[in-house]
Amino acid sequence: MSALPSSTSSVSEPSSPTSGSTTLRPDSIGAVGVTATVVSAAAPLTAMAGVAPIALAIGGVGVPGAYLLAGVVLSVFAIGFTAMAAQIRRTGGFFVYIGHAFGGTAGFSAAVLAIVSYNLLQIGVYGLFGIQTQAALDDLFGVTAPWWVISAIAVVAVFILGALGIDVGAKVLVVLITLESAILAIMGLAIIAQGGAGGLGVASFEPGNIFNSGVLAVLGICFAAFMGFESTALYRAEARDPARTIPRATYAAVGFMALFFCFITWTVVQAFGEADIQASAGEQGPGLFFVTMDQYVGAWAVHAMYVLIVTSVYASQLAFHNAINRYVFGMAESGILARVFARTNRAGSPAFAGGVQSLLALAVVLAFAALGLDPLQDLLIKVNTPGVIGIIVLQMLAAAAAVAFFVRHRGMPRRGFLISTSVAAAGLMAWVIYEVVRHLDVLTGAPQATNVVLVAVVPVVLLAGVVGGLVLRSVRPETIALLAHDDTEVELPK
Repeated sequence: MSALPSSTSSVSEPSSPTSGSTTLRPDSIGAVGVTATVVSAAAPLTAMAGVAPIALAIGGVGVPGAYLLAGVVLSVFAIGFTAMAAQIRRTGGFFVYIGHAFGGTAGFSAAVLAIVSYNLLQIGVYGLFGIQTQAALDDLFGVTAPWWVISAIAVVAVFILGALGIDVGAKVLVVLITLESAILAIMGLAIIAQGGAGGLGVASFEPGNIFNSGVLAVLGICFAAFMGFESTALYRAEARDPARTIPRATYAAVGFMALFFCFITWTVVQAFGEADIQASAGEQGPGLFFVTMDQYVGAWAVHAMYVLIVTSVYASQLAFHNAINRYVFGMAESGILARVFARTNRAGSPAFAGGVQSLLALAVVLAFAALGLDPLQDLLIKVNTPGVIGIIVLQMLAAAAAVAFFVRHRGMPRRGFLISTSVAAAGLMAWVIYEVVRHLDVLTGAPQATNVVLVAVVPVVLLAGVVGGLVLRSVRPETIALLAHDDTEVELPK
C-alpha cells in the first residue's frame, strides 16, 4: 500500500483532477447545488402528480399532514446524521458512518445494501420515465414510441450529463427543479385565490385525520417522496466549505420538501373539498392533478405539466445516478471494490462507475421489455419497493450509529441533545419500517407471496453483506479495518 489522500483530504488542493485520477473535483458545488441535486432525486412534480393521488385515494384528507409528519421525522434524523457527518470526513455516506460505529463488517454490509437499494430506486424509475414521456409525446405531438426505446435513450442521456461533472449537472438540476416546483406552486396559489371548492379548511392537520388506518397505510408513499435527501453527505469532497454546506443542504432539502409536499396536497384537498377528496382521487386516479390544473389554471398549464413531468423524472434519474457513483467511488476508495471504480475523468466525475451503472440500467430495461413486463407495475413498483425499504433501514442503522458515535465522543458539543435525538430518530425509523411493511400491499398492489419476496430482498442483501464482510475480514483484514476508521489521513489501497 502507498499513502494516498482520501477524497476529503483533497478538498484543500486547488488543482483539478486529470483523466484517470482518483480525485473528485473539490469546491465545485455549493449549498444551492447540493440541495437541488438531492431534491431532484425526489422528483417533486412526479411525487405529487404521479404518486400523491394514490395516497389521497386511500388516506383522504389527512395525507397533507402525513407529508409534514414525514418531514418532521426526517428532520430529527438529520440532526444526528449531519453532526456525525461533520466529524467523519470520508466519502461514502451511510456505510462509512455505520462501519465506524459498528465495525468494518457492518460497514461492508451497509455498503452492499446501499448500492443495491439506490440501483433499485434509480433503475426502476426508468419504467416511469418511459410511460410519462409516451404520454407527453402523445399529448403534444400525437406521436407514439415504445417505452423501452425512450428509457434506453434516457439512460444514455443521464450518463452523458453525469460524466460532465457535478457542477454542470447541478446547474441543470437547479433549472429543472425550479420549473417543476413553479408549475405546482402556480396551481396551489390559483386554488387558494379561488377559494377551492367551497372555502379553505384545516382538517388535514387534525391528529385524528393523520393517525388513522388509511393514512398510516400510505405512510410509505409519503416517506418515499423524500428518497435521496440523505445523499447530501456524498458530495462532501466536492462541496465548498463542506462543514457548513452539507448540513445547510440537508435541512434545506428536508424542509423544502416537507412544506412543499404538504402545501401542494393541501391545496388539492381544497380544490375538491375535504369531504370529497378521497372519492375524487379514487375516481380521477393519475389524472387528479391534471384535472385540477385544467380547472384552476388552464389548458396551457396541463401541456406544460406533461413536459415538466418528463424533465422531473430525468432530473431524478441524474441525481440518483450521481449518488450511486459516489457510493461506488467511496467503496473503491476504501478497497471494497476494484480501484478502477474510483477513477475520475477530467471533469472530476467517477465516469467509469457511471458507465457500469448505466450499462446495468440499460440491461434491466431491455430485459423487462424483452419479457413483456409492465413498465409501471413490474419495473417501477416492484423494483422500487425493496429499494425504498432498504434506504429506510439504512437510515435507521445510521441513526443508531449516531447514538454509538456520540456516546463514545464525550467532548462533542450538545452531546446529550445529539444522543437523545438520534435515539428518537432510530425509534421513529423502526416504526416507519413496521408501518410500510405492514401495509406493503397498498404500495405494490401485488399478492402476499410477491410482497414477502420484495420485503425479503433487504434482509437477504444485508446477510449476504455480512457473509461477504466476514470473508473479506479473513483475506483482507486491512480493508475491513479501514471501513471502521474515521481518520482521513489513512493509507488507502492501490
